[in-house]
Amino acid sequence: MGGHHGGGRRRARELRPPLAAGAPRPRLHAGRGRSRPGQGRRTRWPGAHPGPVDVGSPSAGSSNEGARRRRAARDTPVDGAPPMTGVFRRRVFLRQVEPKRRYDVVIIGGGVNGLSLAYNLAARHGICDVAVFEAGYIGAGASGRNTQVVRANYNTPENVPLYKASLGIWRTLSQELDFNIQFSTQGELDLCHTTDSLEVERDKSLLNQAYGVQTDVVTPEEIAHINPLIDLTAGGSFPVLGASYHPPGSTARHDSVVWGYASAATRLDVHVHEGRGVTGIRVDGDGCTGIETDAGPISAGAVVSAAAGWTSIVAGMAGLKLPISTHPLQAFVTEPYRHLLDGLVSSMDLYVYISQTARGELLVGAEILPYNTYSTRSTFDFLSEAAKRSIQILPFMARARALRQWAGLCDMTPDSSPILGETEVPRFFLMAGMGTWGFKGSPIFGRTMAELVATGRTPELIAPFAPDRFERDRMVPDAASAGTH
Repeated sequence: MGGHHGGGRRRARELRPPLAAGAPRPRLHAGRGRSRPGQGRRTRWPGAHPGPVDVGSPSAGSSNEGARRRRAARDTPVDGAPPMTGVFRRRVFLRQVEPKRRYDVVIIGGGVNGLSLAYNLAARHGICDVAVFEAGYIGAGASGRNTQVVRANYNTPENVPLYKASLGIWRTLSQELDFNIQFSTQGELDLCHTTDSLEVERDKSLLNQAYGVQTDVVTPEEIAHINPLIDLTAGGSFPVLGASYHPPGSTARHDSVVWGYASAATRLDVHVHEGRGVTGIRVDGDGCTGIETDAGPISAGAVVSAAAGWTSIVAGMAGLKLPISTHPLQAFVTEPYRHLLDGLVSSMDLYVYISQTARGELLVGAEILPYNTYSTRSTFDFLSEAAKRSIQILPFMARARALRQWAGLCDMTPDSSPILGETEVPRFFLMAGMGTWGFKGSPIFGRTMAELVATGRTPELIAPFAPDRFERDRMVPDAASAGTH
């Protein structure tokens, strides 16, 4: 990625992708009129990035100070509370209440899956005496670190209908939650550089079509028509032989989804407790009876772990050992540019995927890293390798500037499929083993798990993903869908 030019205001930059002779060249303009490195970082945002179509300087007659004052004026106190700005504005959406001594259902983990479950319990089953306990702030874990991809092109007869149902919910979720989650259908291209990966995609396409999910195998010529920015030679070293094309592939803004579920759940009197860590799970001869917190013991009719990468630790509190390993997954974004890239582009052999966000950032992710850790520290090795791979596919990215990078935690199962159901400890449930798919499946995971917790009946969609399937030798292997996104 390009280095930083010092001194003064920088000229607008352009990324010029290689196109056929005579074809119009899309132009991406990075931020004009920006400060020197480190100068005015807190105040330069107003007007500097007005939208995904163009990135220009603040409008005439405006100033950073004036814009900052206008922002502060919008932070209206709620119910007499003091005004708040920045990250603390989340209190506008969440009522701060003290935990009760007992709830019908306690959910551990304030990410998108835990909040989806809480909302569905209240909205669909009338169980509103529900509490979500989050050690940090909602969306602080995997939900706020994922790369926003939504798709249904999986590779087993069990996973395809599950994620197809989830995709159906995604399409109307903004209306259901009365919250704009910024859902956008763009399509997904999975490039294949080897005959083996192309065969896998052919098989996946046939399976998807059998379940009514649109996934087509396309030729290099068709790839060029769908997205002419792709270098079909991959830098001259790894030619593209074909791809699978998944038109329903979409994105949704992850923090909007978290806040959509949280606000909808709290309107139904669900309690969401931020900064409340769970220190233990109470179990007696009859099963799970509640949790221990830093605020004291809390009884519950049922306890659900939706703690993502921390699932093994939470399950250990209940005396369970799970076949789950925790791995880091990293991503980075560039500075924002004018809109250019339509849809998600990934490589099945280079293990990289690229999309462009609504703000114009080019978002790049790669494969799950092969070692176990609870660290969310990102690495330069990832940045350099993922940047190199993205340039092989989309050469115009050689002139993009990396803005930030981060890491999240993935809880991986031996078969690369989720764990959804009640454990051997009665009334202790798991929403776990989500790997790289937790965000995509969160609408259907929450809906089906709410039905199980509320009625005791396991919905057909999640029956294959029961926690005891490993003991019964009934695994659902889908590693081909799990490597990156």
